[in-house]
Amino acid sequence: MATEQQWIGEHACYERIRGWIIDGTLQPNEHLVELDLAARVGASRATVRTVLARLEQEGLVVRERNRGARVRFVSHDEAVEILEVRRAIECLLARYAALRAEAGEIEQMQHIVREMRRCAEMADLVSYSTLNTALHRAIADAARHRTAAKLLDTLGSQSVRYQYRTILAPGRPPRSLAEHEAIVAAIAAHDADAAEQAMRIHLTGVCEALRNMKPMP
Repeated sequence: MATEQQWIGEHACYERIRGWIIDGTLQPNEHLVELDLAARVGASRATVRTVLARLEQEGLVVRERNRGARVRFVSHDEAVEILEVRRAIECLLARYAALRAEAGEIEQMQHIVREMRRCAEMADLVSYSTLNTALHRAIADAARHRTAAKLLDTLGSQSVRYQYRTILAPGRPPRSLAEHEAIVAAIAAHDADAAEQAMRIHLTGVCEALRNMKPMP
């Protein structure tokens, strides 16, 4: 166990525990014991307690009186609802990205889309999904709308375990690629209306794919 002089700070502790929740290292409904997490992360118990309170505010952790904390389980129906809210936010971000994106940011998006096409042709859906996330992040960054980006980050974290599943739907990969290409083309043309509409079409398709899937246990 780390000594007090070696303890990591609150931000590093937050990033590490949040990352474990998002990548599935800490599973939905898993009990979170402050003392165990403190030893595992290398932080003080007080720091872990503060971080868990922060993660509770973000909807990633549930804390119950006399029962401690656990990773929050997001149901299939709730994941669909979260995605519907994300659709509204990401349409706004696409519009602002079309208005504000600089040449270098557009080039980055175009590069990501080219890599997505390469992964789709190789049927490498894991890498495709990772690039998908990177593209949506690049659009959010280019939009320069801090409030919307912050909300999107929280919502995405809550439903992350469902995100990869949608690309596995029959016929979804080629449609997804075409939709992303349309979004980037509209942003590159600085056409805010087209970018917003392209994002709406894309995320409506994702919503439908998730809605039609069998709920996860």
